[in-house]
Amino acid sequence: MNLKKLLKIAIAFVILLLVIIVLADWAVSRLSKKYLYDSTEQIPANRVAMVLGTSKKLQSGQNNLYFVYRIKAAADLYHAGKATIFVVSGDNSQKDYNESQDMKDDLVKAGVPADSIFLDNAGLRTLDSVIRMKEIFGQNKFTIVSQKFHNERAITLARHYDIEAVGYNAQDVTAYYGFKTMLREKLARVKMFIDLILNKQPKFLGEKIKLP
Repeated sequence: MNLKKLLKIAIAFVILLLVIIVLADWAVSRLSKKYLYDSTEQIPANRVAMVLGTSKKLQSGQNNLYFVYRIKAAADLYHAGKATIFVVSGDNSQKDYNESQDMKDDLVKAGVPADSIFLDNAGLRTLDSVIRMKEIFGQNKFTIVSQKFHNERAITLARHYDIEAVGYNAQDVTAYYGFKTMLREKLARVKMFIDLILNKQPKFLGEKIKLP
């Protein structure tokens, strides 16, 4: 195979990949649009809300604004009477790293009662967090709290699994601050559809947890 033919194949592959990325991005945004809310006045009340995890600190040691804004959004839901029970779902795969506990600690500081917050330490991915809310916590209707781009994917997953979820959009960050995250999100949307086709399941399930 000559170099010219290889180049044509490579270009065709790149074009196909870009088309897939664009279509996945469009589909996720379209499928989730009517279930997303930006204000506590408009969002319907759900007894239970799930806050999707992220690291509290950046590698530089600075506060992670994605984390800060999600905590504020969850606290706003509580103080507006739009959610009374919170599941904080994050990664606790390393001994000295616990997203869920960090979220709980900061939610308590924001005025949410500690006994209203439940930890899901096996929320390693968004797919895991969403499915575990149904299979482990027994919830088929709840509010998801994260930034809009993340909520769009989480809501698409939830609706695929017949979960009546809505999303409350936390404040987003600037384009410069979140550039790498947004690039990863485009690929995550493609992977999400692959996971759904393959019926990918959470890494951990375990015993059921009953919420009050």
